[in-house]
Amino acid sequence: MVTIQGIPASTGIAIGPAYIYKQERIEIPEKKAESADLELERLKSAIAQAENELSTLQKTAQERAGGEEAKIFAAHALMLADPSLQRFSQALIESESQAAEAAIFQAGESFAKKLEQVPDELIQQRAIDIRDIVQRVLRILTGSQNSGFSDLAKPSVIFADDLTPSDTVQLDKELTLGIYTKQGSRTSHAAILARSLGIPAVIGGEYEFDTLENDLLIILDGEKGLVQIDPSEKALRKYEEKRVQAIKEQGKNMIGATDPAQTTDGVRVEVVANIGGVADAQSAKSFGAEGVGLLRTEFLFLERPEMPSEEEQYQIYQDILEALNPYPVILRTLDIGGDKNLPYFSLPVEVNPFLGLRAVRLCFERPELWIPQLKAALRAAYGKKLRVMFPMIANLGELRRAKSVLESCKEELRNDGLPFAEEIEVGIMVEIPSAALLADIFAPEVDFFSIGTNDLSQYTFAADRMNPSVAKIANPLDPALLRLIKYTIDGAHKHGKRVGMCGELAGEPLAIPILLGMGLDEFSINPRQIPAAKALIRQLSMSDCQDVAEKALNQESAEKVVALSQKLIQKHQNR
Repeated sequence: MVTIQGIPASTGIAIGPAYIYKQERIEIPEKKAESADLELERLKSAIAQAENELSTLQKTAQERAGGEEAKIFAAHALMLADPSLQRFSQALIESESQAAEAAIFQAGESFAKKLEQVPDELIQQRAIDIRDIVQRVLRILTGSQNSGFSDLAKPSVIFADDLTPSDTVQLDKELTLGIYTKQGSRTSHAAILARSLGIPAVIGGEYEFDTLENDLLIILDGEKGLVQIDPSEKALRKYEEKRVQAIKEQGKNMIGATDPAQTTDGVRVEVVANIGGVADAQSAKSFGAEGVGLLRTEFLFLERPEMPSEEEQYQIYQDILEALNPYPVILRTLDIGGDKNLPYFSLPVEVNPFLGLRAVRLCFERPELWIPQLKAALRAAYGKKLRVMFPMIANLGELRRAKSVLESCKEELRNDGLPFAEEIEVGIMVEIPSAALLADIFAPEVDFFSIGTNDLSQYTFAADRMNPSVAKIANPLDPALLRLIKYTIDGAHKHGKRVGMCGELAGEPLAIPILLGMGLDEFSINPRQIPAAKALIRQLSMSDCQDVAEKALNQESAEKVVALSQKLIQKHQNR
């Protein structure tokens, strides 16, 4: 038996035969262009055909996995339409007499290598997108066919070096038991798609599977990040029992998905959804969401060659509110920079973009991005339960400045005679340690808080949790982070303000008892996690959770915190 320890990417257990996926790469013809005009026309035609294919793939992804995944192909279309990529290719054809194939390949590699040199893993991941786009154009130019997963004939655990968006969208959910990729991160497209479709997945780990044979039995544990190749009979029996039990629990949880989340001693908490578009909003209610704790608005800005107008944004927000009616929706204002850029204006190149000009900092510098969004949100909130949340607030001055911009937007709408919400709830995301430490100072000036543990853990531990080399350092169950969370909750409650959490920690079963015990008011999670989270909350007593939370805050490591939580969960599940 061989064991791979990777990083958990999507929870669940998969047991089945291995399927080794080897990406096909197009051979670049070694020939010079006889006619530059002819090669330019070939390239133009191939790009146009690729754009049509991407449009089809976007619709396919929307139907199968939702808005978050569909926007991957919308972003690909924008990359393909990038004038700099096309100019580079054209220059190689005209000045070096290169064929269209060699020109687009060389241009793409130049762009991809620049992205790989940026000291941020999320940006490095975008090199995969560039190469995927180039391979699509090359297939069209050479007339090659991509066989993809055409020979995947039975349910299997997929092994791959990495999976591009074009690879992942071809996956048949019924035939994909689990996914293991040697490269990538939790932000890779394989991981995103796996979570959206509920497919267990593990990424990373020091293992070369070049000699691995198809059909060898595999156990993949997406919760622990563990892969076992040719497992023992004992391990197989253990995981088969766990898998069957998990399936039974999923069915049971879905039956009670729309029931409230209330502890055994009568304490009610809200369980809401993180979403990124209208399609996500429509599915969130079916999983039992009682509203939206995080509406990511970047999809409106990333999926197009120009900035969305105020009217367009207003209509989309209206559609989302209608889909969630009568539940409330928290709209996070534009959060770009860091790993997200826009095609219609350039951000400065920064050594560490996650510590630079992003979110509200960028919006203060470029108000033309922000003001139409705020006005659209104010209009959509008229007579509806829409709240506004500012990301990446570091100090009180930034909050006051953001609120001042919001007030100026109200004044513009008054002057225009448009109906809008005069009174709208305003909150902040707690993603920076300074915001957590100043929660009691912020509280009188906000209506609510939402803790974003994904960034908060990175900034607290100075460790990129997407980097396999240091991921374990940024453990969100470490007592240091738990103390920041508790400090935030206590500071907010001191002034009667509610606190939610929209980071991945909120959906982690081992964290739920501790967060409950610390007084968290709202859990905002992936819609697919809602039924299980509600079911767990209904098994727990608040008094026990408070006791465990107090002990957890005084532990010396995340491992000891986990042991406390596991003991409590087992106690209640055995009743």
